[in-house]
Amino acid sequence: MPPKLDPSQVVDVYVRVTGGEVGAASSLAPKIGPLGLSPKKVGEDIAKETAKDWKGLRVTVKLTVQNRQAKVTVVPSAAALVIKALKEPERDRKKTKNIKHNGNISLDDVVEIARVMRPRSMAKDLSGTVKEILGTCVSVGCTVDGKDPKDLQNEISEGEVEVPLD
Repeated sequence: MPPKLDPSQVVDVYVRVTGGEVGAASSLAPKIGPLGLSPKKVGEDIAKETAKDWKGLRVTVKLTVQNRQAKVTVVPSAAALVIKALKEPERDRKKTKNIKHNGNISLDDVVEIARVMRPRSMAKDLSGTVKEILGTCVSVGCTVDGKDPKDLQNEISEGEVEVPLD
């Protein structure tokens, strides 16, 4: 039999969910069942926390569990932040499939996203993080200031486009 869990111990559980929707309790159960929590209740907490800002987007959620209480915090990925910056209308995941994100965002938006992602970035300075976010823009399929993100990456590398230091 596995050892009993100490209730005062702090445990972090990461889960990928669609914002604003109650995920299947069956997918949560193996992760949080051993911690003594109800998967159904935690699923509702996650849905309530992500409904405001992340409706319809796939985001990673960090559950901090202590004393059989789960605290929900959203840990957005770069792609989720880029899609949110596009300000697209909310969509129903079950009805609209394979959506193309062909919008346009400003370089200022990219720099703001880079500042949010900075602690998790592997780049030495902010310009490297901005290039990482531009790479995500390529994957998502959007343009930045009307240009292809790859061209903007090259311009940053050559020093034609200035990126703030902090």
